[in-house]
Amino acid sequence: MAEAAEFQGTTSAPACRWARRTALLLGVLLFAGLVHLPTAPAARADAADVGGTRSVGVSIDALTPVAPTQNDTLTVSGTVTNNGRTAITGAHVGLRVGSQLSTRSDIDDIGDKGGFSPSSDGAEVGGNHVQKIDRLAPGVSQNFTLTLPVKDLNLGKDGVYQLAATLSGQSADQPYERVLGIQRTLLPWQPSAVEGKKTKLTVLWPLISTTHLSARTESDQQQTPVFINDDLAADLAPGGRLQQLVALGKNLPVTWVIDPDLLATVEAMTKPYRVGTPDGKSSTPGRGQAVAKQWLGQLQDAVTNHQVVALPFGDPDLASLAHRGKDVSGALSHLQSATDLASTTVDTILGVKPRTDFAWPVDGAVDTSIVDVATSAGAHNVIARSDSFHESGNTYAPTAARQIGGGNTAIVADARLSTAFQGDMIRAGDSSLAVQQFLAQSLVVDKQAPENERSIVVAPQRMPTTSQAQAMAAAVKGLSDGRWTQPLDLGDAARATPDPSAAQQVPGSGSYPDSLRSQELTTGAFQEIQKTQSTLDSFKVILSAQDRVVTPFGSAIMREMSTSWRGNPQGAGQFRNGVQAYLYKLTRQVQLIKKSDATLSGRSATIPVTVENGLLQEIHGLKLVLESSQPNRLKIDNAQPVKVEGGHSQSVKFETRANANGPVQVTARLFTSDGQQYGDSMTFTVHVTSITPMVLLVIAGGVLLLVLAGLRIYLQRKRTAAHKAAGGGPGTTGGDGPEGTGGPGDDMPGQPGDPAVDTGTQSGGPSGPGEKVEH
Repeated sequence: MAEAAEFQGTTSAPACRWARRTALLLGVLLFAGLVHLPTAPAARADAADVGGTRSVGVSIDALTPVAPTQNDTLTVSGTVTNNGRTAITGAHVGLRVGSQLSTRSDIDDIGDKGGFSPSSDGAEVGGNHVQKIDRLAPGVSQNFTLTLPVKDLNLGKDGVYQLAATLSGQSADQPYERVLGIQRTLLPWQPSAVEGKKTKLTVLWPLISTTHLSARTESDQQQTPVFINDDLAADLAPGGRLQQLVALGKNLPVTWVIDPDLLATVEAMTKPYRVGTPDGKSSTPGRGQAVAKQWLGQLQDAVTNHQVVALPFGDPDLASLAHRGKDVSGALSHLQSATDLASTTVDTILGVKPRTDFAWPVDGAVDTSIVDVATSAGAHNVIARSDSFHESGNTYAPTAARQIGGGNTAIVADARLSTAFQGDMIRAGDSSLAVQQFLAQSLVVDKQAPENERSIVVAPQRMPTTSQAQAMAAAVKGLSDGRWTQPLDLGDAARATPDPSAAQQVPGSGSYPDSLRSQELTTGAFQEIQKTQSTLDSFKVILSAQDRVVTPFGSAIMREMSTSWRGNPQGAGQFRNGVQAYLYKLTRQVQLIKKSDATLSGRSATIPVTVENGLLQEIHGLKLVLESSQPNRLKIDNAQPVKVEGGHSQSVKFETRANANGPVQVTARLFTSDGQQYGDSMTFTVHVTSITPMVLLVIAGGVLLLVLAGLRIYLQRKRTAAHKAAGGGPGTTGGDGPEGTGGPGDDMPGQPGDPAVDTGTQSGGPSGPGEKVEH
């Protein structure tokens, strides 16, 4: 055995060395062969691009028709842009049909996928359905248009397919063809209407704007309105946002949702109007009169045979009222006034009777307090959104209508469809993708539960831009042939039979999004609004033509609560301050004229106080009261009524009685009929200077002397007459002597021709009434 072991050891060692040498030689030869062998182009093409960055940007700017049928010809156009540093040569643009998408999440993510993937993006549609691009320099863009019969796409069963446009080519650093850029979109595919129940689709078409009109008017009989700015004219002009909404919505199966404040503002523009300067001290003529008339005429024509829903006047922020306004007394009362005014405004201007029983909180976000406020003014239907009414357990989108108790209905709009056009739609590629996603989502919703007839509502953003409105219109128009949807008015959607499995519980207050809550009007804002309302209430009671003030200021107060102030607290504050300042300025047109100090030089006199009315209308219902700081020294008669014509002043006179000397402070105040003080009080001093006792003694002494002098004359005359009757005596004449010649020693009262003595008495009593106060 030892020998055997030795034999084995001597024979195995050379064999191992030989094997190692052979393996080393083969490895070297194999490595050399791999270095010199070319790599297969197809292998490098797609593998290099999977999940990688794209050196070429591809944009699909238009796809028509947006929902093709079997016999249609599909046209896809867009642009390709070389984002790399080297030129691309031998390139072409082609289409690829990917797999069918069955979930709504897949549709959401179509625009966020990475680079080209052969497994999911599919093979290129061959033949002549490509566009060649010989050379694409760095930074250069080139348009492309691909046209092909839909049947060449070889689509399968009904559904939503991924469709991609790709640019394939080569560059100097990588001289082999590969996919350099890709852009995906969606192709909803239902060649014809199928048997079964179609989805009933309600699309809201909002006509809402920001606030442009305040309470300020010119001081003329026409009350020419003064606008904050003239921006609305551009929105109404051809191509403007509001003009496009009217032109696009005219021929669409939509329900119009209108803020009556916009109608009232445009109607005011159809007449001469002014635009205030930034400093608020002057105004310039408005320039939008012609476009305002044209727009109103187009709108009246557009809403014919359409359902019109009128929001409360000014589109008040229901969430702000529910969360902040309810703590301020009187704030909620404005919602009822805004609802009542909405119906009158729309009926008067458009000639249609609107629905006013719908409330639309911002973004359809609701909680129990918002529903309570929204339904407090008669709106028994609340437009919510499915991302607020959280669905649990449903594998499909249920019918929008939900019974939420108290005879109220929540209209829960589909969140995906409602937010499809909230992004920037200026770029044609973004707009086109949004349209295709909207159509694809609607088709998937229809196929989720084809046996159930459902009613779906679309509640888009309140103020879509021009590009957003155009994209919305393209999407709604794409459903016009009714293959899988059927249009329905909002009123009918509210009456639809609720889905038993749909959520009917209104979310609690804690579920309201913080992002929306942070944009609400503050409690302080509602306190300022109520301060303005209180000032208006005190002012209107003295006016003979209340509507000239109540109407513009009442509308302005409603505008102060508008949802359009969200995200603009500074602008909201400036608007409120401007309304309050202008109202205060008007109330100051009725005031007491400042009076200088007065001197009362008798026991009684009349004190006049002047009331000025700078308004264009008569004021009444006021009373003027003078209050003496020392009634024991100076007593003043009761209050006097005040009635002053427009543009005039009126002096009101008060009788006074002085009881003692000295200065007295007198305060003049105006009061309304309900006992509330109106305006500022006015104070002046009356100096009382009655007659002193010494002066009375001197006067009495003088009177006594006059009486004594008269008595002496009387006695002298009596003695003289008695002497004559006795037959003469010194100083008498006989019958033969001249009559009237007295002798020496006679006491005669005076000689003929002397002036008569003034025997009139002087009253020492107080001056009679009517004596004016000395100033």
